[in-house]
Amino acid sequence: MLINFDGMDPKDAYHILTQTVIPRPVAWVLSENPDGDYNLAPFSFFTPITSNPPLLMISVGKKPTDGVSKDTRVNIEERKHFVIHIAPRALAAAVTESSRTLPHGESELKNLDLEMVDFEGASLPRLKDCHVAFACELYDIKEIGAGPQSLVFGKVNRVWVSDNAARYDDKNRLTFDGSAIDPLGRLGGSEYVTFGEIIKIPRPS
Repeated sequence: MLINFDGMDPKDAYHILTQTVIPRPVAWVLSENPDGDYNLAPFSFFTPITSNPPLLMISVGKKPTDGVSKDTRVNIEERKHFVIHIAPRALAAAVTESSRTLPHGESELKNLDLEMVDFEGASLPRLKDCHVAFACELYDIKEIGAGPQSLVFGKVNRVWVSDNAARYDDKNRLTFDGSAIDPLGRLGGSEYVTFGEIIKIPRPS
């Protein structure tokens, strides 16, 4: 099947892209609301883009109800700091629930049974049951496309990784166990994927 994107409705293009660019990691983003409580929302248009400086990028659209900027973008732009979590499979239902569109400033956490703990050296807490959390500060925001979509670039100041997922190899290099991190991957629609077999193929020397 050949699919031509010329003149395609953006909603149709979205569904095609999200069902073929798979799996995608999910950024579960904690940001601070105006009244001091927290917004929590998932984004699967998400990737690391450079290591010098260490930057992560999330792509944030508009609210489907009224077309205004999502709280995540507003909060990050106004208060600069945010935490990106990599959620494990056990929290898939909570990740989905946190995608619900709420009025600005209303916290998703009031409907979720999630524990937050201090994130050492960071201004915001982290979710206790996620195995990876990145403490980020706003680096830049670029708007792109007709939406427009907001590309939010976060500079990683520190990362927390669960002790059972971090180890040193025989050359004393820090490595991470993907199966212990147990991340959700996003497919299309309401589908997620989790790790099956991990294939290891050495890179050419």
